[in-house]
Amino acid sequence: MAGGGYVPDSGTKQFQGRVTGFVLIACIVAACGGLIFGYDIGISGGVTSMDSFLSKFFPSVYKKEKEGHHESMYCKFDSHLLTLFTSSLYLAALFASAVAAYVTKVFGRKISMLFGGIVFLAGAILNGVAVDVAMLIVGRLLLGVGVGFANQSVPLYLSEMAPSQLRGALNIGFQMAITIGILVAGLINFTFASKDWGWRASLGLAAVPAIMITVGSIFLPDTPNSILARGNTEKAREMLKKIRGTDNVDEEFQDLIDATHAAMRVDGQWSTILKPEYRPHLAICFLVPFFQQFTGINVIMFYAPVLFKTLGFGDDASLMSAVITGLVNVFATFISILAVDRLGRRALFLEGGIQMIVSQVLVAVMIAKAFGSAGVGVMSKADSLLVLILICFYVAAFAWSWGPLGWLVPSEICPLEIRSAGQAINVAVNMAFTFIIGQFFLTMLCHMKFGLFLFFACWVVVMTLFIYFFLPETKNVPIEEMNNVWRKHWFWGQYIPDDAVVGTASSTKIKDMEA
Repeated sequence: MAGGGYVPDSGTKQFQGRVTGFVLIACIVAACGGLIFGYDIGISGGVTSMDSFLSKFFPSVYKKEKEGHHESMYCKFDSHLLTLFTSSLYLAALFASAVAAYVTKVFGRKISMLFGGIVFLAGAILNGVAVDVAMLIVGRLLLGVGVGFANQSVPLYLSEMAPSQLRGALNIGFQMAITIGILVAGLINFTFASKDWGWRASLGLAAVPAIMITVGSIFLPDTPNSILARGNTEKAREMLKKIRGTDNVDEEFQDLIDATHAAMRVDGQWSTILKPEYRPHLAICFLVPFFQQFTGINVIMFYAPVLFKTLGFGDDASLMSAVITGLVNVFATFISILAVDRLGRRALFLEGGIQMIVSQVLVAVMIAKAFGSAGVGVMSKADSLLVLILICFYVAAFAWSWGPLGWLVPSEICPLEIRSAGQAINVAVNMAFTFIIGQFFLTMLCHMKFGLFLFFACWVVVMTLFIYFFLPETKNVPIEEMNNVWRKHWFWGQYIPDDAVVGTASSTKIKDMEA
């Protein structure tokens, strides 16, 4: 099919079992790993708009902000040191993801979550008591290590624990936790912004989601896939029975066995993922997170209060506007949970892309109308309200498309032998370009002005076309049979050999693993 669509047929098994309370609770607890990522995204932009924070740590930026309107509105917050406070976290997460890939593969998903929670907790405490910029940056680096480990392990955990018919919805629980974290952070910023110590409360309260994921991961079971990969066959079978709610798991367990044998035959996952037969997986694991960051979403989520202040909103109004976009983010993500396993991944990607393009172009037009290229002017209340509505329209589109699916799709498409490497690439690319966008956004805004929103709109056009032609539909496909999808794709099928399709011609028996 030209667009790469795929509908599961008789060659794709639908295993027996039901959605148990046990697996739902496990997935909800694991998804809380997204809270630490979301809270940080939401908190950093609010803190960097607080006068008490700016005057203490970034006095030059504070002075420039208070100078009045004779300077370009686009350049009021342009400071590489200020953006380093935000973006340093993602640089640390980039490097941590490589280590997390090894830990996740060798020691299991829950150990990676536990370690990430502990390190994030240490970073939150350090930021809350910081007395200079150096302490802030070191704290941010520790937060980044925690985020790197959590983002590596949580999506994999959810994809492996969930039954295929609900994998999308349960995996998007991770993105839902991210959006809740963003919303809570916005509310906390709004509550404490007027206090001289408000920034300490905002940064220090990151310890709460860190404690949640740390304690929760202690009690989580590991996934059958991970248990089996570490050689505990009978334990893996019992865990699969428990999460599926049935004793009749032989067929699904056989697929796990086959996938584990395939993983054992490879010498190294990093060299393996570069082989031609893994070209589709490598391309998706790199391009999807790359495109996700070039939607421009972190322009809104990192710097929403700063952006709204730039557009002429007052201090309280800018923080409340960030809360409003946070609410839209949560509700739209909930829509994605309901729709992803019904409408599929492609439909949400395509609709969301079109909606983002329209809203970004209109925002650019409104900003150009108010400030022009000189950055001098005032936006009327009516126009400010319209910009807020358009940004909410954009945030909603992202929240039911590229937001959750940017984590879901890479985590579900890779065979076991390269799954940790694929997810590490996903996290590393995501963090690398999050760092780049976070570090240079305010400078880009200063130089590109309203054209920055057109820049991101052009990228959304490119990624929407990529989805249409090169991403097959993966809804309801068992995770260990995903190569069936690639084998049938009009373009990627040329890379997938017949013997790479698990479950179609395997002669491996369960008893071989038990012997």
